[in-house]
Amino acid sequence: MITGSCLCGGVRYEYDGCIEEISLCHCSQCRKAQGSAYVAVSPVDSARLRMVRGQELLREYRAVPHKARVFCSNCGSPIYSARDELPGVRRLRLGTVETAFECANAYHIHVASKAAWERIGDDLPQYPGAAPGKS
Repeated sequence: MITGSCLCGGVRYEYDGCIEEISLCHCSQCRKAQGSAYVAVSPVDSARLRMVRGQELLREYRAVPHKARVFCSNCGSPIYSARDELPGVRRLRLGTVETAFECANAYHIHVASKAAWERIGDDLPQYPGAAPGKS
């Protein structure tokens, strides 16, 4: 069981599964949404992700019509994003996870649009756009 919460603790969730993939996205939208060089996300089964507290605090923002970015309306912490064409998948924001986990399947995407000041200092695979076979 994976557990997590927003910064203020008003939103808490449980995920009945494992983190099997980590995507480190460097696109400009993710940088702005996170206020950081990139966002660390994992696709999770939406049927196994359960909000245990604070469902009423969740709000969404759509920078593009087909993708909702869901966050806590009290503290602003991003919780997950969801694409309309993939209703069974949520992209969980890993900075909100409280449970220790390991995942060997990690990679960088959209590095062609990374911040000019950023230097990627690990040996994970890097893709200029989306990872092969992903959208």
